[in-house]
Amino acid sequence: MSFIEDLLPFFPMDHIRVKTGAFLETIILKLSQSVSITACGSAGEEMDGCRDNSAALTLKFVAISAILIAGVCGVGIPLIGKKHRFLRTDSNLFVAAKAFAAGVILATGFVHMLPGATSSLTNPCLPKSPWKIFPFAGFIAMMAALGTLVVDFVGTQYYERKQEKKDQKDQADSGDLVSESAIVPVEPKTRNDKLFGEEESGAIHIVGMHAHAAHHRHSQSHEHGHSHGHSHSHSFGGGDEDGGVRHVVVSQVLELGIVSHSIIIGISLGVSESPCTIRPLLVALSFHQFFEGFALGGCISQAQFNSLRSTVMATFFAITTPLGIAIGIGVASSYDPHSPRALVVEGILNSISAGILVYMALVDLIAADFLSKRMSCNTRLQVVSYFALFLGAGLMSLLAIWA
Repeated sequence: MSFIEDLLPFFPMDHIRVKTGAFLETIILKLSQSVSITACGSAGEEMDGCRDNSAALTLKFVAISAILIAGVCGVGIPLIGKKHRFLRTDSNLFVAAKAFAAGVILATGFVHMLPGATSSLTNPCLPKSPWKIFPFAGFIAMMAALGTLVVDFVGTQYYERKQEKKDQKDQADSGDLVSESAIVPVEPKTRNDKLFGEEESGAIHIVGMHAHAAHHRHSQSHEHGHSHGHSHSHSFGGGDEDGGVRHVVVSQVLELGIVSHSIIIGISLGVSESPCTIRPLLVALSFHQFFEGFALGGCISQAQFNSLRSTVMATFFAITTPLGIAIGIGVASSYDPHSPRALVVEGILNSISAGILVYMALVDLIAADFLSKRMSCNTRLQVVSYFALFLGAGLMSLLAIWA
């Protein structure tokens, strides 16, 4: 403490505080002035010769239907198909398809969202200061990625504590059962439908205690030569509590990232009056929506939510982009996508979406699967998954030529 006190005179804290406050006030003032401008000369006019309100409106309704169907199919396949052998979340086909979807999401963040955000926040309609003297798009994306890391960590800790409390409560209930249970004899090999805690030796057991300990002996069955005919499950599924908790957090954070940019993309399509702009967007968004939905549906399936919660999350994802298109159609007459206010809002939201999607793709989808023991022990799965990953990223990047 004395060392720090000796250093304090060398740092004029009052001066630093005043300068920092003045700098922040200047930045806030410039930001508020730049978004208060509602028009930007002729930038709001349709620049190409493809303006056709009637044809554009028809394409918008086609887009709503096509994107809705693509989203429902994408998110629904992992949820409905988990009962089929080839579409279960532990199948090699699912892992490869999820790798393809992860590539699509990664390319969406890097190739579609981040350049779009940079273009919006460096648009000539915006004042030079502060938008052109600092790379806001990259900075906001970086902060969004770091914020996602914090949410990821805090969410995992929360669900782990919640699961731990549940386990402690179950153990306490099990202890009460032991105290209330009687000592019962187990008849040796007289019938096949043995009691839950029965061993083949026909020994006497305390039922409650053996029920609680059965899972631990079950995991060591190869060492002791026992074979139990029952299975165990937890509220987060799979018998792997840590993995289940991760899937719960990943599914919710991934949906947040997808929804945040889907609304903006939908509005952008909805306000456009150019069929030449809408046609490629329709194809790109349908492709993108299907595979984003597949990745999200896989995470929801792995988290093993109940049917109601899974349906709500899937529905919320599927309707977000069509809802954005509908909002865009409703405000098309009064909304100017080239106004400084619209450019700033769109640029900031696209930057946030880019950061979230890049983090989720790299950390929670790609790294989680590609660095797993299962992948390292299966050479053929490695080759197929890497091919699918690069194919997904490549195809989604290729769509940037048209949309």
